[in-house]
Amino acid sequence: MARLFGTDGIRGVANVDLKPTLAYALGRACAARLVGPGGGLVVGQDTRRSGDMFVAAITAGATSLGVDVHQVGVVPTPALAYLAAGDGIKAGIMVSA
Repeated sequence: MARLFGTDGIRGVANVDLKPTLAYALGRACAARLVGPGGGLVVGQDTRRSGDMFVAAITAGATSLGVDVHQVGVVPTPALAYLAAGDGIKAGIMVSA
């Protein structure tokens, strides 16, 4: 497997290096390690075509472990960081370049 983690997150080409199964596993891992059942996870994205696919897979993975996922749609990364500091939110994931 190629190296996926870069200096600012997971890196790779959509549907080549990065597939929905990886995003699903990421959602489950964040839910299990960072959030916990009943906790909140906020997920944002940029405008790339692959964003909806990855957000859906992350959401499916996290909700499979009882986490409340708040999809905020297209937002700048600093906005996601602000939202991740909200009440009941334990983590945030930004799907971007």
